[in-house]
Amino acid sequence: MANDIQERIKKLIIDQRLPSGAPLPTETELMELLGVSRNSVREAQKALQAMGIIEIRHGFGTYVGPMTMAPMIEGLVFRTVAGHYRGEDDLLQLLELREAVETGLIARLAGRVPAADLAELDALVDRMEEEAAAGAVRAETDRAFHATLHRGLENPLLSEVLEAFWVAFHRVRTDLVEVRTDPAVTCAQHREIIAAVRSGDAVRAEAAIRDHFGNIRTRLGSAHRFAR
Repeated sequence: MANDIQERIKKLIIDQRLPSGAPLPTETELMELLGVSRNSVREAQKALQAMGIIEIRHGFGTYVGPMTMAPMIEGLVFRTVAGHYRGEDDLLQLLELREAVETGLIARLAGRVPAADLAELDALVDRMEEEAAAGAVRAETDRAFHATLHRGLENPLLSEVLEAFWVAFHRVRTDLVEVRTDPAVTCAQHREIIAAVRSGDAVRAEAAIRDHFGNIRTRLGSAHRFAR
C-alpha cells in the first residue's frame, strides 16, 4: 500500500509538471484524492522525503523536493564505510567507479572545452600550486577543477552523478584513512589534463586521467594496507 501511494504521488508531480519548490496538495487533500488514511499518506510522504522527491516544511506544507543526488551520496558513503570496517576494499572500488566514468568521458571533452572554462581550469591549477607551496592542495580546489572540467559535457545530470561520486569518495577517504599526497605531483597531473584537453588529443587526455587515478589508487592502496 505505501509503495502504491508513493507512486501515485510521484505520478501527480510528473503529470502536473511540477518543478522543485512547487506546493503539493495538503495531507487532507491527498487523503481525499487517493482515498487512503492519514497514516498512509504520512508514511508515503516520509519515504518520498528521504529520497529527496518531496520536502515537508512543518507548519508550512509539503513541496516538490530538490531531487538532488544527496540520497545516492549517503548510500555510497554508508556502503563504503561499512565495507571498510568489514576489511573490504570498498574505498578502492568507489575510486575505480569514478575512474571508469571519468576515463570514458574524457575523450568527449578533448578539444571541446569552452575557452572560458579552460581559463578557469588554468586559474584553478594556479591556485593549486599556491596551496601546494603552503603545504597541501585543498579538497575544495580539486573539487572545483573536476566540476569545471565536466561542465563542458553540457549534461547537468551527468555532472551531478560525477559530483556525487567525488563527494562520496572524499568524505569517506577523509574519515577513514590518511592518504599522503605529493602536492607537486597533484598540480602537475591536473596541468597535464588541461593541456591534453586543450590540444584536442583524446588519447593523451585519457592517459592523463588514467595517470591521475593510478597515482591516487597507489597511495590509497598503501594507506589502506597500513590502516589494517
